Amino acid sequence: MDTQNPSAPPRAQSAPADKPARSRHHTGGVIHENTRHTTRFTVIGNHLTQHKELSLLAIGLGCHLQSLPTGAPADIKSLTARFKEGATRIAAALRELETHGYLRRERVRTATGRIITRTISCNQPGHRREPADTGCPTPPRTAHRPEPRPRKALPAVPQPTQATALALHQQATDLLTGLRRQDPRLLLSTTDTAHLAPGVAAWLEREATPTAVRHALTTDLPDEPLRRPAALLAHRLTAQLPPPPPYRTPATPPPVRHALRTCDTCDRAFRAPDTETHCRDCRTAAATAHA
Repeated sequence: MDTQNPSAPPRAQSAPADKPARSRHHTGGVIHENTRHTTRFTVIGNHLTQHKELSLLAIGLGCHLQSLPTGAPADIKSLTARFKEGATRIAAALRELETHGYLRRERVRTATGRIITRTISCNQPGHRREPADTGCPTPPRTAHRPEPRPRKALPAVPQPTQATALALHQQATDLLTGLRRQDPRLLLSTTDTAHLAPGVAAWLEREATPTAVRHALTTDLPDEPLRRPAALLAHRLTAQLPPPPPYRTPATPPPVRHALRTCDTCDRAFRAPDTETHCRDCRTAAATAHA
């Protein structure tokens, strides 16, 4: 009888046709032992992890940035404190990611007027769309800043007559420029000063003294900050414009006093227009002689 050898190895079983057996002598390449993640994971595309132009540091940094929650610091100082590669290498890796579209840095103005740099990590370069729901809060959108309104024109001011406008212009400009010494809020721009100067000249033309004009413009100002001091001054120049001075009858001009000249006949001095060459006595004697 044939007896079974208990120490002989069992006959190898043939593998099914749809599942070929692996070679026992296979040693090359990576072998994955994967476990499905259910929490705290990030989906990262192979276009980043297997990028042919990015450095290993840039790929790793790109994966780290995509795993961060919204609002986490991503500036060079924070990344240098987190990793040991140093600021120079981290900055170079950030530039690589920015060049290939995985990172975008934008300078934005906050509601308080401060300029900040916002870092945007892009998991798919070239696609600007809403991020997928990854369990992280959605980054807030930057509020749209309305276009600045055009500056409202200043109210009109009184105008002096052309005869006195040029003579009083410099005096009016100096008066307006000096208002800031009495109240720093009345610091006027060159444009505002040029607009208000004719109004001040109109006051001076009406015989208001510079002290009176200055008092009218600076007395009883509101306590709160002045948003548009030039508009307030323009209103006061118009609303408080003094009346013209009373009419005065023009004074009779003094008689003409001619210069002294010497008579051509008697050499006596006399006063007469340039057309007269003889004194009155000589003219009378000449007229009598010809009669």
